[in-house]
Amino acid sequence: FAAAYKALEVRDVDQDRVQDILFAFRASDGSRSSSSNSSTSRSCSGEGLPSPCAFIAAVSGTNGSTLWEEPVAEDLQFMDCSFQYGGSQGCLVLGKPASLAAVDLKTGKTVWRVTAGLATNATVLSPLLTVPDVDGDGVPDLLLFAAAGEEVRSGFYSGKSGEEVGSGGSLRLPGRRGHLMQVTATGAHYVLFYTANTLYGYSLKELYTMASGSEGHGETSLKEDPQWQTAMDEATHRVTLLSSGEIRRVMKVLGRSGTDILLVRSTTLELLDGQRLGSRWASDVMPPIQSEPVLGSFAPDEVAIVVESRGAPGRKKILIVESSSGDIKWELDLLSGAGAPTPATLPTADHRSLFFFWGDYQPGSNGTESEGPPQNLYLFHSSFPNMILWMNNSTEAIVVFQAVLFERSRHACYVLLTGPETGSGPGLVVLSKRKLKEDIAGSHVIWLNQVAQDTDQNIRDRFLRMRYHSPR
Repeated sequence: FAAAYKALEVRDVDQDRVQDILFAFRASDGSRSSSSNSSTSRSCSGEGLPSPCAFIAAVSGTNGSTLWEEPVAEDLQFMDCSFQYGGSQGCLVLGKPASLAAVDLKTGKTVWRVTAGLATNATVLSPLLTVPDVDGDGVPDLLLFAAAGEEVRSGFYSGKSGEEVGSGGSLRLPGRRGHLMQVTATGAHYVLFYTANTLYGYSLKELYTMASGSEGHGETSLKEDPQWQTAMDEATHRVTLLSSGEIRRVMKVLGRSGTDILLVRSTTLELLDGQRLGSRWASDVMPPIQSEPVLGSFAPDEVAIVVESRGAPGRKKILIVESSSGDIKWELDLLSGAGAPTPATLPTADHRSLFFFWGDYQPGSNGTESEGPPQNLYLFHSSFPNMILWMNNSTEAIVVFQAVLFERSRHACYVLLTGPETGSGPGLVVLSKRKLKEDIAGSHVIWLNQVAQDTDQNIRDRFLRMRYHSPR
């Protein structure tokens, strides 16, 4: 018995050109033997960890067999399987209590594991950031933040060995909620921190100087961007914003001219130019936004922002917002219980996206959350703006939902990780993959304007003929 983390990534682990699935769970022992390791399952004690502990498992995208399982930490806070070190690829693991580890993607073996040198009352903050090589060993390095009261401590760690680089620095950021890293057009790296009302910016060069002094490879290899330095208050590091209101999330949006910064407030979105930090637009989204937006394309080659907002109890609204203008291009009301999976998208060959979302479409219904509406999966494409496809439903607790192209530009599927989530009692954790074509073939067409404009089978056939596109 186990409990699942909200962590799932897709990588080609066994180098067969088919994407594989990596997910994390908490248990006393591994779930079953892997095809590439010994016949016995791995245990927490075998890695010197208390039981239960956090495991990462790699599962074949071809046949569902377990490629490897590895105990990685006492508890898991963050996982990133895009890390490149010395010509190899691995997963970075941020554990609780404060620990860092690198796991080889191909074998699952722990490359290194270290205990972060933090004060006993400090809380490690996610995400862990991969930064340019600051110690001169040819491997990208890591930047970790930890909060103790109103103080945020920064520490650089070697991507090659996990050892700390320098003695660490500290910032005073009362009410800090999150952070992300941005690379400007000039190649300068900045970390943006946000509180409920304020955005702060620090160059990676300045953070490195705080942690290591003016000596070292990072001091000469890192640089600053004049436009960003001008946009931030020199004394406070604050960034001037166009709109006001509680900031709930900050995320990156890839636009035609570079990567921009999206501020997600309680009822508004604001997009900042990622190269000069000026505001592009601010758009009201009512009612309150309930989850982190996802990105797709409503119009060809135009990035769109998919927002879930919650109004009356048991109801939510799906909105698709054009990133170039902030205009709402499409919306739909659904019944929705607590804990429904967030939307997902898949890029299509016509330079748009398929949009996936969960809920219960019942026009005119006054349902409430206590009624527990079923978790129905719907599919939408902007070439059919007046209809959605009802794909499937689930009665299981869904921890992670993700739409995936398992082979380049083909083999469209979606993945479900179901079972108890960490923090609740242990139970059966199940990873499953469903082929999109099979669900489309058995889907039901729902006309939003109640007037059918084509036969249901013609619509299904057009979705079945749809081709996909893998971003480079």
